[in-house]
Amino acid sequence: MIEKIYTTNKNGMAVLVGVILGYLISFLIMMTGGLFEPIGGLLFFLAILFVMLGWIPLLGLKVLKPQEALVLTLFGNYKGTIKEPGFYYVNPFCTAVNPAAGTKLAQSGESSAKADSISVAMTGTNVAVSGLSKKISLKAMTLNNGRQKINDCLGNPVEIGIAVIWKVTDTAKAVFNVDNYKEYLSLQCDSALRNIVRIYPYDVATDVDTTGDGRADEGSLRGSAEVVAERIKDEIQSKVTDAGLEIIEARITYLAYAPEIASVMLQRQQASAIIDARKMIVDGAVGMVEMALERLNEKDIVNLDEERKAAMVSNLLVVLCGNHDAQPVVNSGSLY
Repeated sequence: MIEKIYTTNKNGMAVLVGVILGYLISFLIMMTGGLFEPIGGLLFFLAILFVMLGWIPLLGLKVLKPQEALVLTLFGNYKGTIKEPGFYYVNPFCTAVNPAAGTKLAQSGESSAKADSISVAMTGTNVAVSGLSKKISLKAMTLNNGRQKINDCLGNPVEIGIAVIWKVTDTAKAVFNVDNYKEYLSLQCDSALRNIVRIYPYDVATDVDTTGDGRADEGSLRGSAEVVAERIKDEIQSKVTDAGLEIIEARITYLAYAPEIASVMLQRQQASAIIDARKMIVDGAVGMVEMALERLNEKDIVNLDEERKAAMVSNLLVVLCGNHDAQPVVNSGSLY
């Protein structure tokens, strides 16, 4: 379906004023019909006919605000889309079409129902509201699709949520190519999120290829959030182009291990951090001991045999690598 702009002038005010004047004249003729002989009977009939049918042109009055569009059909045929703001008069038999008018998602501008809503029906995570306008918003909107539990490439369950900024660019595709473009977008966001998250580990892991080039890299959900978000955006865009939607931006709003493994993974991270810290302490302590022995030999302060060197190294390592401050023991005798 190709979008086409409905060609009509912004003459809604002229039609409204004309209808009001027509009713005033009709009521005047009906009250004073006898004064217009010999055509008074014909004028009286025309006045009654206008009072009965004069409201039909009012059905063709359409008011559009900035960043709004109206898709019009005439007896089932697509006639065009009105996009410019203004007060329009169109064919009164044209019907506005927007199958997603009653669909409310967790997104900006659509978190609550209108005051003129007739009924509210809960359907899953969406709220279907009847009695709403058939206008299509062309503004950029934010879809918060909620948190999902997905297994990463290592099989660890993680909870992740995204926010997608989107807008309608082709109203004809949005209305006629899919059944409900809002629900379609929500489902595609779920699918794209799962497809991309399964490629990455939660944290940096060895022997994991996240780019598809056959070589291991350091990509991860936690460390490569910008890259992951960009890939999610591209994945969603490839699916919703036929629906006339544009994905402006996608951002990860929540990322954590699933509750059932969160405590275990926290202990694992703590153990890894402790091991790294211990390794650094040991490397530093060995370097300090080596430097102490070299300085003693250079200054020729004291000559130590291999046994005394071993004891000194052992004592220094205990002091430098211990978790608590050393308690010195004063030797009042000789070294030997």
